[in-house]
Amino acid sequence: MPDGPTPEAGYTMGYNEEFRQLLDRRSAATHAAHLLPHLQPGMRVLDLGCGPGTISVGLADAVSPGELHGIDLEESQVAMARVAAEAGGHGNATFHAGDATDLPFEDGEFDVVHCHAVLMHIPDIAAALAEVGRVLRPGGLFAAREVIVDSCFLEPVEPEVAEAWNIFANLVEANGGYPQMGRELRRVLLDAGFADVQPSGSFGIFGTSEDVAFFHGFVVDWFFQPHIIAAAVQLGLATEEQFDFLRAGVDEWGAEAGAVGALAFGEAIAISP
Repeated sequence: MPDGPTPEAGYTMGYNEEFRQLLDRRSAATHAAHLLPHLQPGMRVLDLGCGPGTISVGLADAVSPGELHGIDLEESQVAMARVAAEAGGHGNATFHAGDATDLPFEDGEFDVVHCHAVLMHIPDIAAALAEVGRVLRPGGLFAAREVIVDSCFLEPVEPEVAEAWNIFANLVEANGGYPQMGRELRRVLLDAGFADVQPSGSFGIFGTSEDVAFFHGFVVDWFFQPHIIAAAVQLGLATEEQFDFLRAGVDEWGAEAGAVGALAFGEAIAISP
């Protein structure tokens, strides 16, 4: 799969260094807080779309001496997750390369399945959720946290600059994804046969000067890459001149003394039938 989106690609974010740095800031404490109270020692947990394992290792700690299995479509992410587990002494964490719509596990193998910002990038979400239900034991827990793109924000910013969020959402849709999945979780999970769906929500806030500087750098380095711009222009989502305007606005935001940025997430805990 290429590093960036094309009209044929399935994963908008890609696997470049800029996005990896954002993933490195994730942890179970900050990004799976809705799930942690439900975990107990001895459980078997699957982290679906585990990426570089930064959330996975915290889940492994929470269920030790139980088992954590992480799975990701991208081999390079699996390799990084294995390094993270080894470096942290998480001997109960195992990582696999595989497809969320065809999981290499037995029926009822897990007590919990977790995913973070994964369902929004899977075109055949029904197939993925069917697999989640299959590998969960009856009564097992499924925990998801997904982005709500049109509730994310940079503040203060001109309304025209906020159009960048719409461009990103349209790129996700063009790649077969669901940019507002966090808002749709309860309905989607009920439609897939899950029960007792408990929705919640939270923001990932970039509110200190250091956080704002990091997020500004991420937006500049990721969103304004030539292949992102080319894909958006090819799809008719924006013009190159519009990207120039957006870049100037993002730079102005990053220089504001009171700047804050936020990623909005919908969350859900559900019970496997």
